[in-house]
Amino acid sequence: MAAVVWLASIVGAWSWATRRAAPELSQARVEGERAGEEAEARQAVIEELRQRVATLRRSDEISRSANLELQETLARRDEEIAALRADVAFYERLVGGTGRREGLSVHAVTVVPDADGSWRYAATLTQNLNRGAVTRGGLRLQVEGTRDGKLATLAWSDLLQDPQAAPQPFAFRYFQQLEGSFLLPEGFTPRRVVVRLQADGAGSVERAFPWEEATQTEGDQDDVRRQQAQ
Repeated sequence: MAAVVWLASIVGAWSWATRRAAPELSQARVEGERAGEEAEARQAVIEELRQRVATLRRSDEISRSANLELQETLARRDEEIAALRADVAFYERLVGGTGRREGLSVHAVTVVPDADGSWRYAATLTQNLNRGAVTRGGLRLQVEGTRDGKLATLAWSDLLQDPQAAPQPFAFRYFQQLEGSFLLPEGFTPRRVVVRLQADGAGSVERAFPWEEATQTEGDQDDVRRQQAQ
């Protein structure tokens, strides 16, 4: 009988506790579901904000890239304009505003020694007769002097040490400077350098420069020109 009474008391206590806790448990479940829904809503908002931030960052990167590309384009245009202005100024110095019109000609040639024992040349070609037309052709150099007490002439192929040396091509509207290098044999004393131009369909042009004049610096040449002008 005591066992039956004890068991009945346990069942009664469990029933009473269940009836007492059921409302609170149900409310807890409702609040838990509500909290889960709010968490999902917050997570959705966070994901949307992340997408907006990523879109804004991508838009900012595109804007920065476009701005940099525009700045590079403007810089290239400024360089092109500066180069054109320099070309115009250089050409005006060459021919002068009141200079007479001439066809293809050799304005100047300079020759300077190089570290490897060769000679580096720079020949400036001009023309202002056919404005806007492109003048094309080839250049050859010839150096005249003495060797072993005798007159000697070094042709283009001799200077380049190539029997099949082709002329150096040129193509310009108003002026062009051609550069290159050549070798002089030992024992050869140069006296003058001859520049020969062969234009396509326009004949040939030749001009000789004393070696002393060709090897002067630009400053020395300017002094000579001023003295000649005076």
